[in-house]
Order: sequence, then C-alpha cells, then structure tokens
Amino acid sequence: QVQLVESGGGLVQVGGSLRLSCAASGSIQSISAGNWYRQAPGKQRELVAGISSGGTTHYAESAKGRFTISRDNARNMVYLQMNDLLPEDTAVYYCNALLGMYDYWGQGTQVTVSS
Repeated sequence: QVQLVESGGGLVQVGGSLRLSCAASGSIQSISAGNWYRQAPGKQRELVAGISSGGTTHYAESAKGRFTISRDNARNMVYLQMNDLLPEDTAVYYCNALLGMYDYWGQGTQVTVSS
C-alpha cells in the first residue's frame, strides 16, 4: 500500500523556520512530480509549491522568496523549507505526489505560527 507521510510541522514564532518532509513508502515507483498544499481553517486548500520530475519549481505568490521546495530522488522524498514564517502561514500542510500513474495525498501536518 502506497503512503505519503508528512513530518516536520509544529509550533513556531513569527519569523521562524520549519522544514516539512514527505516520504513515499510502499511503492517501487519514484515520485515524479511533488506538491505541497495547505488548508487553513475555513479556507479552501491551496497550492503552495510544486516540483516537476525535471526539477522545475513553482510557488504561490505568498510563498515566493520564503519557501523552497526540493526533492531527494534517492530517498523518494520531497521537502518544503519554510523561512520567515507569518501567522497567515498557519494551516495544515499536505504533500501530494504522482507516483507512476497515480496521485497520492498525505494525511497532513499542522503548522502553527504564533505572533
């Protein structure tokens, strides 16, 4: 059974940093494209950052200059480095990845930024 497992969330003060990790397990397929989404209370889930199979990255305007998405193909993992965190970054962050022909989601990890 293929699973995506996020880790690295937590409580951090404004201006702090967190690094989220997403690990794919139970699959012989490699992550081709990976994305990070987030959903704040009362809001729709939104795309934060994505990385293609070729390593091309894209970011939401709110994440540009502060967040960096990366991948480790050998470990079949995707990361999201988040710096200069703001209260509005508070949300549940979800990993989304394409493995083979199928799209998978993790269970989410809570990020809370206190002011």
